[in-house]
Amino acid sequence: MTIAPGEREQQVLDRIDRARQRRPRVREERITMAHGAGGKATQTLIEAIFLETFRNPLLEPLGDSALLQLTGSRAALTTDSFVVSPLFFPGGNIGDLAVNGTVNDLAMAGAAPKYLTAGFILEEGFEVADLAKIATAMREAADAAGVSIVTGDTKVVQRGKADGCYINTAGVGELPADRTLGVAQAQPGDVIMVSGPVGDHGVTIMLARGELDIEADIVSDTAPLNGLAAGLLAAADGVRALRDATRGGVATIMNEIARAAKTGVLVNEAAIPVRTEVRGACELLGIDPMYVACEGRLVAVVDGACADDALAALRAHPQGQQAAVIGQVTDGPAGIVQAKTSFGGTRIVDLLVGDPLPRIC
Repeated sequence: MTIAPGEREQQVLDRIDRARQRRPRVREERITMAHGAGGKATQTLIEAIFLETFRNPLLEPLGDSALLQLTGSRAALTTDSFVVSPLFFPGGNIGDLAVNGTVNDLAMAGAAPKYLTAGFILEEGFEVADLAKIATAMREAADAAGVSIVTGDTKVVQRGKADGCYINTAGVGELPADRTLGVAQAQPGDVIMVSGPVGDHGVTIMLARGELDIEADIVSDTAPLNGLAAGLLAAADGVRALRDATRGGVATIMNEIARAAKTGVLVNEAAIPVRTEVRGACELLGIDPMYVACEGRLVAVVDGACADDALAALRAHPQGQQAAVIGQVTDGPAGIVQAKTSFGGTRIVDLLVGDPLPRIC
């Protein structure tokens, strides 16, 4: 029996949909690096272990921050851990990365970041001068973002039990009473935009390790996004969701939108801004830039009727001058992300499998 091309594609989509409906289960007996990569293994671990064990209405959305109702006000609360290797890289270090990453998680919830905590796990033998540089970078990043580091903790482990320095953070931000953002709110007709070139951070970290004989003038994009996000929310109605494209990159966010909103997503590959140096490095490494992490880029889902205002607001900010519309939310197939290719066809953009760039944040 001959199967028509359209039927074959629908069969593939149906199989993917059935697979996603199954109850998540961790099949591996031990944790692998893939469980920290932000792709399929990460989502399965989170849903099968942590969500199943800790399930409650505040955790259920699995957002970057929990949205809390306090007496007379609302707040966003987030936590993160940073294990980047190397600790120092072009454009930043683990210190400003930790502050910016925490600030950005709060900003993506629509909150105004206010207070951070900082916990340090230090390895015996770590140089005090390097710790001082990291602390200084954290203070400077906090000043730039308008937040305060108000409490912390320090632990030291034996030589060989860590990788110099790990940092754990938590952050609290004020949330307007009438603001609730989330990818589940995406609707057909919405547009998806990114605030600038993608992949800078992930490629910078990979090249900084010196394992590859590749030279490129690339620096990390690590930066606080709270000013950019606040400007967008103030200037444009119809912003439904904000996400920062960290582990798993833009492709992972697209899949989160499609799955949470039970819609389709169509992305235009040619519209995604990627620096020439990053694209070249990705081609040599055999990596799709859509899966490479950023640390200073946001993805916004916006009502199509407000797209022009939203794009103008992003481009008016120094961090958003290269913002671009890269896709749209469609009627379906539900839960599926497709990309228009440069050859005029489409391909399915699934969640990241494996861990091509470990320890990037």
